[in-house]
This record gives sequence, C-alpha cells and structure tokens, in this order.
Amino acid sequence: MQRDDMKDLLWFLAVARERSFTRAAAKLGTSQSSMSHTIKQLEARLGVRLLTRTTRSVAPTEAGERLFQSLAPRIEEIEADLASLVAFRDKPSGTVRITLSDHALQTTVWPKLRPVLLDYPDLRVELHSDNSMRNIVEERFDAGVRLGESIDRDMIAVRIGPDWRLVAVASPEYFSRHPVPTTPQDLVRHSCINMRQTTVGGLYAWEFAKDGRDLRVRVDGQFTFNTSIAMIDAAISGYGIAYVPEDLVSHHLSEGRLALVLDDWSPPFAGYHLYYPSRRQVSRAMSVIVDALRHRN
Repeated sequence: MQRDDMKDLLWFLAVARERSFTRAAAKLGTSQSSMSHTIKQLEARLGVRLLTRTTRSVAPTEAGERLFQSLAPRIEEIEADLASLVAFRDKPSGTVRITLSDHALQTTVWPKLRPVLLDYPDLRVELHSDNSMRNIVEERFDAGVRLGESIDRDMIAVRIGPDWRLVAVASPEYFSRHPVPTTPQDLVRHSCINMRQTTVGGLYAWEFAKDGRDLRVRVDGQFTFNTSIAMIDAAISGYGIAYVPEDLVSHHLSEGRLALVLDDWSPPFAGYHLYYPSRRQVSRAMSVIVDALRHRN
C-alpha cells in the first residue's frame, strides 16, 4: 500500500461517517473539491465505486459499505493505541535527583512526598542528604533545596516551607557547670558542637542578628558533625552548646532535656526553597515533585 492510499482511505472513512463531503472536509481541514477529487482517484485505483452521490446526500455503495465495515474498526484500534501511547508519554516517570540537608529532608521534603508518590509508581526520587552547598548543574542533580536567601538569581526558586530559625541549646547539666552565655561573643569561651560544611570552607560560622546587627562566631569544641541529629544528641549528653534547627529540638526543650540560650539573637530564615536551572525544561515527573512540595499557607 502506498502512503497516499492510507490518506485516501482515511478521507473515505470521514465521508462515509459524515455522509457529506462538506462536513468531512471541514472536519479534516481541507476543501470539498479536494476531498471529492481524492475519493474519485481512490475509486479509480480500486476499480469500484465506493460512494453514491446525489445533490442532497452521499451514501456508501455495497462495496463502500463493506470497505467501511472492514476498515473502521481497525482504524479505531490504531487510534486507541496511539492515544494510549500519548497517555504513557504524559504519565510521570523517570528519576528526579534532589540534594538537600538532613533537616530539609526530615521536616519538609519527605513528609510532603511520602503520601504523594504512592500515586506515581513509575516516578523514582533520589534524595541526597548533604549539608554542603552543591552545584546542581555540575553534579547532575535535577534540583536542590536551600534557604531562600542563598539561591542564585539564575535559578527558578519555589518556596516549599515556612520560615524557621537556628537556636543555641545545651543540656541543663552542661549549664550547671558553665555560665549561661548572654551574647554570641560569650560562645568562644564555651565547648560548642560544630557543624562541618566541606563545600563552603569547613566549619560553619554561627550566624546571629539583633537590632540590625549581624554577628558570625566561629566556635570550638570536642565534637564536629555534619548532621543536626548527631549534634542534638551530643548536646543532650552534656558535651556543649549546639546551634540547630528549632523545630528539631522543640520537644526536648519542652521536656527539659535541653535549655535555650541567646533566644533574642536567633532571627528566622526565609524558609526552604526548591530550586532548579531556569533554562531546563520541566518534565512531568519534576512537575509532580514541585506541586507536592509547594508551600501553601
């Protein structure tokens, strides 16, 4: 069968269904004269008349009705198969790789993704927990999660969580042996539990602010970790002061295992944002992730 034969057969089906050259031509976006000429050519090649034409109507001949009944179900089956392929194309699938901190993973990303991803079994998510500042383009991540204030301007940023803050905490037992700090500068005389961020130059300098004044304090102590959970456990065990997300220690504070200091020096941050390159086309899988994580007040 030649390629033109398939087009001609499709046009014949349209005329036989519509019982009108005018309606069939309008449906297929062509002219009535072009369609009539095409059907005549098809009839000439087959050597049989397929349509009976009158001034008021068009109807299949016996041969035309036989061709219609044979051809229509097969074309409908092909159309259904094509529609299923489109549905498969639009179905979220593939892998989305995201780099984020342990705090963002535990408090924001995983709680939001956990109930949603059950509906998308073909969508795979790789969550790389790391407190370092990763270059998502160079390291082939699809997206990252950072505080809003630290995202480059050439990235698309979507807010995924509320404001939160870091707080300085230690166990009551530790403060029974050491004076309570009243200013950030007092921390240099304390045993503090450090956080290492390898990609930004080593140990995290604790950031404080009050009345428009910003302070960064480099502290020292016996232990250095790269996860907040371990820092909190060390603080509860009496090894010193830790500077950790408030929402991770709120229950320890209320139950007396930890005590909060320098409260008025701990300002809120501009919440977590999911970010990805602005020049990258967003896949269906990525759209599902963005919608699931988007912060809604």
